[in-house]
Amino acid sequence: MIDTFLSNLSSPPLLFFFLGALAVAARSDLEIPNQIAKFLSLYLLFAIGFKGGVALAVAPFDTQIVLTLGAAMVLSAVVPLYTFMFLRNRIPIADAAAIAATYGSVSAVTFVTATSYLDVSGISWGGHMVAAMALMESPAIIVGLLLYRKYALTDGDDDDSFSWSQLLREACLNGSIFLIVGSLIIGWITGPAGMSQISSFIQDLFLGVLCLFLLDMGIVAARRIKDLRNAGSKAMSILITMALVLPLLNAMLGLGIASALDLDEGDALLLIVLAASASYIAVPAAMRLVLPQANPGSYLPMSLAITFPLNILVGIPLYHALVRWTL
Repeated sequence: MIDTFLSNLSSPPLLFFFLGALAVAARSDLEIPNQIAKFLSLYLLFAIGFKGGVALAVAPFDTQIVLTLGAAMVLSAVVPLYTFMFLRNRIPIADAAAIAATYGSVSAVTFVTATSYLDVSGISWGGHMVAAMALMESPAIIVGLLLYRKYALTDGDDDDSFSWSQLLREACLNGSIFLIVGSLIIGWITGPAGMSQISSFIQDLFLGVLCLFLLDMGIVAARRIKDLRNAGSKAMSILITMALVLPLLNAMLGLGIASALDLDEGDALLLIVLAASASYIAVPAAMRLVLPQANPGSYLPMSLAITFPLNILVGIPLYHALVRWTL
């Protein structure tokens, strides 16, 4: 386990994440322009979706794949339930619902980092795990909003200002989900022949683009951690504790499912990473649209400034060690 951790610690993407955080600590004016950061994000979603589709095209579509996709969706719906129940009497209902949705949903960049980790380690993984990632975005958002509707109404704080059609559209058709699902389908249709045509763009540039993207994420994460101070000392301690504990608790749930499904090493790690990750793209976009009462200064710093670094620094090698030990 120590060797795995040290290997991950010396990887270029992780070191660039550190560099971004260090730039903020040193008050450097290092900055990735927003449009470039958006391009890097789009590239990563496109590349991982296309590679997953190609892998899916050459793999048999069997019962285990169907069960894995179903389990991923159930996991995305279950995590918000116990997260919300723990938080509902400790912080405002809207914030509890947004945090529940955040931790039931997933981080595409954490997933991409894990696939890069597996590729560098020479461990194979199934393309259907990309589909699992895409399928885990929407259920968590919908469950989080349903919980808010139920308990806000009970507490007399409900309002009808949001539209369910807007919610479903944002949960199922936001740009990141649309791109990765579309790329997955195109990769599946074109197969290895399609990969051979654009492999130099997808394969050769991938790690370098990931380094630049994590450099930007390091900058953003270091800045976001300051937002938690506005929640007050008691709420801040609860939120920080949850941001540290939830990934580990959810990872254990993912490990149990991976063991029950008898997943291969690579697929098991990716399922655990998906379970342990938290959204900072799809859920904030949805919450801003349909639940503006929720405070972004609570759920966004939790996922981006605490859980995301925890997973890429310590989580991925830790989860991998657990997979090797238990499966």
